[in-house]
Amino acid sequence: MKKILSIFFACAFTSAVLAQGSPQLDLPRTKISAGMYLIDTQVAATPEQREIGLMFRQKMPQGEGMLFVFERPGEQCFWMKNTVLPLTAAFVADDGTIVNMEDMKPQTTNSHCSAKEVRFVLEMNQGWFQKKGLKAGIKLGGEAFGSQ
Repeated sequence: MKKILSIFFACAFTSAVLAQGSPQLDLPRTKISAGMYLIDTQVAATPEQREIGLMFRQKMPQGEGMLFVFERPGEQCFWMKNTVLPLTAAFVADDGTIVNMEDMKPQTTNSHCSAKEVRFVLEMNQGWFQKKGLKAGIKLGGEAFGSQ
C-alpha cells in the first residue's frame, strides 16, 4: 500500500509541476569535480524527476547543473521541449568519464544521444564546458562515480 501511495503522489507531483509550468528546484544535491572545477548539481534520479529535468527553468547559475542518474547503462537521449535555457549534455560512463557532449537548442524536440551506453548525463549551461577547456575523455569525480 505504501508503494502504491508513493507512486500516486509522485505522479500527482509530476502532473502538478507540468500543469503549472514550474521548475523543480528542490531536488537533492551533490558536488562533482571536473578537473580543478567544482560543480554543484541537482540530482534527478527517479523517472518523474528525469522527465521534468530543467524544464521551465528561467536561469541557472554558472557552476551549477543537473545530474541525471539512470538505473543501468543504456543509450540515453535528451530533448529540450519546455526548456528555455541553452544547455550542453555531457554523457558520462559509470567511472565518471565523459563519453560525448551535445549542445542542445532551447524549445526543440531534436534527439541528442549518448555515443555509447551510459548511466549518467550532466546538463550544464551551454558553453560552460568549452570555457573551462573540458572535453570528452576527461574524468569527473564525485560520490556518484565512486570517487571523491
